[in-house]
Parts: sequence; C-alpha cells; structure tokens
Amino acid sequence: MVLAHCIGTKMQGTSAADAIANLDRLAQKSGVQSTLILARETGAIVQSSGLESRDGSGDGDDALATNTKSVNGHADTGKNKTAEDVARLVYKFVTSASEMARELNGTQEDELKLLRLRTKRNELVIVPDARYIAVVIHDTPPA
Repeated sequence: MVLAHCIGTKMQGTSAADAIANLDRLAQKSGVQSTLILARETGAIVQSSGLESRDGSGDGDDALATNTKSVNGHADTGKNKTAEDVARLVYKFVTSASEMARELNGTQEDELKLLRLRTKRNELVIVPDARYIAVVIHDTPPA
C-alpha cells in the first residue's frame, strides 16, 4: 500500500521527464521487479525497465513468468511476458476499468486514479494520468 501511495502522489500532474525520474527511483526499491510508462492515448511504451522486449532489449528480469496452461484460450509455453505483452494487457485493463468507473458513476467526467491488481506472484500498481499510464510490478509480500 505504501508503494501505491508513493506512485500516486509522485505521478499526478508530472511531465514525462519527471515521471520517468520518479519511476526510476521507485524501481530501485526492494521488491520492485519492473516498471513501465505507457502513452495514455495509444498504450505505446514510452519507457520500461525489468521486462524483456520483443527486440531483445531489456534486462531480462522474470517479472511476469507464466506457469499456466492457457491464457484467454491461447496456449502458454511458460515463457516470460515481454514488455509489449504486459503493456497491451495493462492498456486493455485500464481502458475497461475507466469505462466501468464512468458507467458506475454515470458521468463522463470521472477519472480513474489508481488500480491495484494482486496475484499470487506479484502486484501491479497502475496510475493512469491524463497523458501517461505508470505501472510498477513488484513482489507480492507473504500474507
């Protein structure tokens, strides 16, 4: 929860350079596996760390290794997710959650501020901003 608060307060209303600097500092905290900054309009990766990219760049961390036999009907080979895979999934999640928030509150003016997705292996803290989506993936602390 401290990490979610830290990300939320540091990302609101910041420039791209400030957002990248903030995520770089957060990436140094213990338990943080990877970070992403996505363009809010398109979901394109602006900056990433800790995840392998399809072009082979990245530091090869296994932040989102998968062990399941099927993901959305597609066979999963157990290979680590790439930065592009995670970006695509996060963008779809943020888009759906934003639509849900607007429908629940009955207004187009409502904005999504923070999403936390916790799995057995890790937790994603997602902070959508007007221009960017910041994502920090960290270890799930033992319960």
